[in-house]
Amino acid sequence: MSDLPPTVVNVEDAREISRTLGDHWGAHYKVLTPAMRPRGGSLGINHMRVPPGRTTCPFHSHQLEDEAFFILSGSGLLRYGDEVTELKPGDCVSCPAGTGTAHQIANNGNEDLVYLAIGRHDPNEVCVYPDNGKVMVRSIQRVGWLESEDYFKGEPTPPKILAMVATES
Repeated sequence: MSDLPPTVVNVEDAREISRTLGDHWGAHYKVLTPAMRPRGGSLGINHMRVPPGRTTCPFHSHQLEDEAFFILSGSGLLRYGDEVTELKPGDCVSCPAGTGTAHQIANNGNEDLVYLAIGRHDPNEVCVYPDNGKVMVRSIQRVGWLESEDYFKGEPTPPKILAMVATES
């Protein structure tokens, strides 16, 4: 018998995970593809449930990961670049990576907004958050602000490689 998660998951059987902050951030979600990454895949589908008055995450753009969202029930808003579009059941949203166009979904209705969030999980993903200037670099597990510096600032003199060769001779 395998220790891998099952390849078939029914949404009713999936465990719901809650990730919220304050009155306006966060949602509840169910991972519908728990077997994907352990078996070498990168595509993922989450069943999202966003209560009224909340958004799942900050306005952001992906450098490597395309995302799609399929609205199952409720109503919401899509902020895509400078535009805001109303969302309803049956709508499918496409957010291609690498365009620099940020996106965000919020529930402005009075019932839960439920949708499927579909995308890859790239270990080298970089996200940009234009509302506050933050950057997320997944490979180093960091979110924060970058400060501009001179290219050579902080580098040892002489360069370490030259000192390494001198000590090995």
